[in-house]
Amino acid sequence: MTVEKKARAASGWPMLVVTIVGYIASVWLMIQSIVALATADDAGLPAPALALAGLVTAAVLLMVTIIVNCGFFSLQPGQARVCILFGTYVGTIRESGFYWANPFFSRSLGNPDGELAAEQLTEAMEGSGKAAKAIKVAARGLSTKVSVRVRTHNGERIKVNDKMGNPIEIATVVVWHVADTAKALFDVDDYPSFVGMQTETALRHVASIYAYDHMEDDDSSNKTITLRSNIEEVSESLKAELDRRLSAAGVAVDDARLTHLAYAPEIAPAMLRRQQAEAIIAARKKIVEGAVSMVDMALSQLSENGVVDFDEDRKAVMASNLMVVLCGEADAQPVLNTGSLYQ
Repeated sequence: MTVEKKARAASGWPMLVVTIVGYIASVWLMIQSIVALATADDAGLPAPALALAGLVTAAVLLMVTIIVNCGFFSLQPGQARVCILFGTYVGTIRESGFYWANPFFSRSLGNPDGELAAEQLTEAMEGSGKAAKAIKVAARGLSTKVSVRVRTHNGERIKVNDKMGNPIEIATVVVWHVADTAKALFDVDDYPSFVGMQTETALRHVASIYAYDHMEDDDSSNKTITLRSNIEEVSESLKAELDRRLSAAGVAVDDARLTHLAYAPEIAPAMLRRQQAEAIIAARKKIVEGAVSMVDMALSQLSENGVVDFDEDRKAVMASNLMVVLCGEADAQPVLNTGSLYQ
């Protein structure tokens, strides 16, 4: 695997002065040589060797100046340039500014497979000249200028099976940046596409090792990590999985969060009914627990204060009536007993 190393480049301003001087000198020398040759022809004299030598020198100087002019480049904040000389990785320049470097440094990475695919697509799109041209440009390969700014990958909704085998819909957003430019350009074919594919793979893996929700409302299930109840833990697990997968491309993950989580449409109604049933059971359980404590408190206080002397039958009747009043969904209708309790 390739490892990024630092490269240095000269400031572009001194070389810009040298290049301008080179252009002026080559043009001036060429004009003087042509004038000398024209004067010699008018006088009927043979062309002087010095004038011919000056003309050749001017041409060579102009060619050298044009080559030197190809070495200028600029970097904005958040950009880096990977320097490649005849197929050999030299280093990476990360500081922003105006620079001059070896004019023979490559400016893009070739992509033969992409060029072949572009030719085939161009033939199929005869009437779309602009689109075909854009495809050709994109297929030439990655530029040696790499953005190291923070990027966001908003993944599409995908359907996966959770740990329990239930089909669910899930989506994520990943915040990432290029940490190692050499790995990003040389160790993978197209690192933006690599990030997209590995994000989907990691999301499928993480979704398959956790259940969507607790199946039972008890202490053991409450300690189990689920996709719906433990968002922070699931996000950390997803981030760790992405770091492991994307390290080969020199990409660092800053954050990973779930943006969508739901049951698949084919089981959503059944799961909704199950959640409603669990909510009703939990509510009933809470109501019964409260009613029992209230009945016990009422009977205890009535007996302790000597208001009513209860025997076992009266306690049973009182507890039954209070439970009906406290647990019933409708308002209780009082019934007055004009006889004794045992009639």
